[in-house]
Amino acid sequence: MDELKPVIAVAGIIATIYLLIKKYETRTVLIGVGLLMSLLTLNPMGALDAFAKSMTSGGLIMAICSSMGFAYVMKYTQCDTHLVHLLTKPLGGLKFFLIPVATVITFFINIAIPSAAGCAAAVGATLIPILKSAGVRPATAGAAILAGTFGSMMSPGSSHSAMISEMSKLTITEVNLTHAPYTMVAGAIGAVMLTLLALFFKDYGDEHRQAYLKEQKEAEDKFVKVNVLFALAPLVPLVILVIGGTSLQQVSWLGWTQMGVPQAMLIGAIYGILVTRISPVKITEEFFNGMGNSYANVLGIIIAAGVFVAGLKSTGAIDSAIGFLKHSNEFVRWGATIGPFLMGIITGSGDAAAIAFNSAVTPHAVELGYTHVNLGMAAAISGAIGRTASPIAGVTIVCAGLAMVSPMEMIKRTALGMVLAILFLALFML
Repeated sequence: MDELKPVIAVAGIIATIYLLIKKYETRTVLIGVGLLMSLLTLNPMGALDAFAKSMTSGGLIMAICSSMGFAYVMKYTQCDTHLVHLLTKPLGGLKFFLIPVATVITFFINIAIPSAAGCAAAVGATLIPILKSAGVRPATAGAAILAGTFGSMMSPGSSHSAMISEMSKLTITEVNLTHAPYTMVAGAIGAVMLTLLALFFKDYGDEHRQAYLKEQKEAEDKFVKVNVLFALAPLVPLVILVIGGTSLQQVSWLGWTQMGVPQAMLIGAIYGILVTRISPVKITEEFFNGMGNSYANVLGIIIAAGVFVAGLKSTGAIDSAIGFLKHSNEFVRWGATIGPFLMGIITGSGDAAAIAFNSAVTPHAVELGYTHVNLGMAAAISGAIGRTASPIAGVTIVCAGLAMVSPMEMIKRTALGMVLAILFLALFML
C-alpha cells in the first residue's frame, strides 16, 4: 500500500486540476477527490474528521458570515451604489489619466465591497461609460475595472485573512495591515502597466470617444443624486476596524473601536438602518440571508478544501512536500505565488488553490523560514491576481459584458501587469 500512495496523490491532484478546468462544481470536486484518496489509503475517517472540524472554525464563521451579511445590507439599501457614484462622478475631466485612477478606485472600493463580481458590476456600471466617453477604448475601459478587483484581499471579511489570523494568532486587522503595502504595490503595478499598454495599443483618442457617443447619446446615468450619508455606510466597519487595530485607538475617545469584525459589521448595518430609514425587518432579513449565503459558498470551499488536504495527507504527500521545502526553501516563494496564480488563470478562481495551499503548507511557515502572514497572504493574493488574468473568471465576464468586448481583449491588457505583480510578491514579500 505504501508504494501506491504516491500514485494516488499524483492521480488525485491531476484529477482535481482537470475537473476544475472543466468547470465542475468546486466543493464537489474537492470533497469527492479528498474522500476518494482517503478511502484508497484506508483512512476514510481522516477526511470525515476534517469535514467536521472545518465546519466549526469559529473565527472564520464570525468574520466571513458577518461581513457577507453586511454586504447584502449595503446592496439592498443601494448604499454601495451611492459610494461608487460619490467617488466616480467628478472624474470625467481626468481624460487619459482616468485609466489608472479607475483601477485604483476599483481596488479601494473592492475593500468595502469584497465580492469581485459584485464590485465590478457596481463600479463598472458607472465608470466604464465614463471611461468610454472620455475617449478610452472599451477593452481598456473594462480592463481598468478588472485590474482593480483584488483589493478585497485587504477586506476585513476576506476568508484568507480570517484563515491566516487563526494560524498566526493576530487579529484580522493586524494581518491586513501587515500585507497591505505589498498588496497595494501589486495593485499599483497592475495600474501602471495597464496605462502603458493603453499607450502601446493606442487605446485613447477622440475617435474612441466619438464612436461611443454615436452608439449611446444618453451618457447621463439614471442614478443622479448621491446621498453622502448613504455613501459612507459601506466604509463604517472598515474605519472602525482600522482605528481599533492601530495606535489611534489609544486616544481615549476612540478606545471603543477595539472590537471584532462581527461587531463592526453590525454597527455598520445599524448605521445603514438609521440613514436609509428602511424597515429594520428587511435589513435583518438581508443580513441573515447574506450570512447563510456566505456559509454555503465561501466557507463551503474552505470546508471542502479541508477534506481534500486530509486526503492528500493520508497519502503522505503533504509530509513529503513539507520535507522537500524545508531543505529547498528557494522553491517555497515560487510555489506559494506561481502555483495559485496559474490555478487562478486556469480555473477562473484563485480561492480553491490558495485555500488548499494555506491549509496544507502555511501552518508550517515558521519551519520553512517565513511568517504565516507573508506566506499565507502571498498565496491568497497570487490566486486573486491569477483570477484577474483569467478570461473565464466571473468578474472578467461581468466587466466584458459591461464594456461589450471579448474577455480575451481585456486579458491582453491585464495579463502583463499581473505577471509582474506576481514576480514582485515572490521576490519582495517572501
